[in-house]
Amino acid sequence: MSQESRPGGATAGWPAAAASPEQGGPAGRSPSPGPGRSGRRLSSRRRREIVAVLLFSGGPIFESSIPLSVFGIDRQDAGVPRYRLMVCAGEEGPLRTTGDLELTAPHGLEAVAKAGTVVVPAWRSISRPPPPAALHALRRAHEEGARIIGLCTGAFVLAAAGLLDGRPATTHWMYAPTLAKRYPSVHVDPRELFVDDGDVLTSAGTAAGIDLCLHVVRTDHGADAANALARRLVVPPRRAGGGQERYLDRSLPEEMGGDPLAEVVAWALEHLHEQFDVEALAARAYMSRRTFDRRFRSLTGSAPLQWLITQRVLQAQRLLETSDYSVDEVAGRCGFRSPVALRGHFRRQLGSSPAAYRAAYRARRPDGGQGGRVPGPSAPHGDRTAGPAVSGPGSSGGNGHGPAGGEPGKPDSDLYASARVPEQSSQRPDADGPGRQPRTGRGGAAGRGPAGSGRGPGVPGQRNRPLG
Repeated sequence: MSQESRPGGATAGWPAAAASPEQGGPAGRSPSPGPGRSGRRLSSRRRREIVAVLLFSGGPIFESSIPLSVFGIDRQDAGVPRYRLMVCAGEEGPLRTTGDLELTAPHGLEAVAKAGTVVVPAWRSISRPPPPAALHALRRAHEEGARIIGLCTGAFVLAAAGLLDGRPATTHWMYAPTLAKRYPSVHVDPRELFVDDGDVLTSAGTAAGIDLCLHVVRTDHGADAANALARRLVVPPRRAGGGQERYLDRSLPEEMGGDPLAEVVAWALEHLHEQFDVEALAARAYMSRRTFDRRFRSLTGSAPLQWLITQRVLQAQRLLETSDYSVDEVAGRCGFRSPVALRGHFRRQLGSSPAAYRAAYRARRPDGGQGGRVPGPSAPHGDRTAGPAVSGPGSSGGNGHGPAGGEPGKPDSDLYASARVPEQSSQRPDADGPGRQPRTGRGGAAGRGPAGSGRGPGVPGQRNRPLG
């Protein structure tokens, strides 16, 4: 990443980080220099090394503590350049957090005017608007070239300020459909652990905030500093093996519960073992394909084709965990036209082959993960919805720190004890093929298509239902 692409350029003690094709890695999306990056120089009254953390009453303590720990502790002895932390109250009154603890912030919104980076670690309620004064401070900071970061539900604050309009973003998978529905101009991608769009960055839920903060340190000071910090935090410098897909819930979004379209979606979940495509779902809803795509996306934030493929992959994941069906049998029982199609989609969404995923899952289970056959109807091969299978590189599964099928119960402490932790160089494949290309402009993203193209940003969950 070039010095010019970061607000303010280099300052004393803050060398420009070397560009690296590995940035973003397998678990996050990073940008290339282009129209999507701000291009604004940092205002003279702001300092790059100052990080303002904006806290609100009702925010969870874990998410709130992540930027305080990463940017607020002097670790220069470990080779991590020091940031200057300013904790700011985003509103008047006492700030209460988890367990009814009361926090006192040493600064107010006026201190945000000094920061080169502003972090919103969380917001108390996705259904309530943030304070106007805080939104104004964020807009002003962005206009003056500051980097704005939203962790977890903090993305809702950035969206309310208009800073995510036309941009890619992520948040906790559980809230991604709500973010996409409430702010339709935001390109929500719940698959990612974090999204870096240059001057505006967002992360998935909870622990993914650590991944994004490490990415920020890597961007500012290079891989050695980020690796040293990761060892201090006892976390991997980069998570391998995919983003949030493996954590997605299998329930319908709450917003769909009372909608007539929910009946069609419930039918699809009951019949994943059968061959049908989006046209069949539109026919069941008595809608044209175009109307169905538009209505489905407005309710869930996802294109129906991408949603359907994701549900088939989730069902395959469940069968691999709970049955001893072969991969070929799993493919047929999940509606894929062939095992090749299953392997391609499974690897793209979960970063592992079905066989490696099953081996890693069983290695982590005390009983070896052996399960009896789950009864279900046999299904013929063939699935017009699955699309062409494209193989790509991916992790071998496991616990995210080592190869699949490793020795169960053995800690991976060597990862943190080494003098240097090697960078993960593999790229997580895109939903449309290997090697996801980063976003290059605010108005669109590489690999993003119109509604119904199967490349939509949102992936709602699936209801827990027995097969057959």
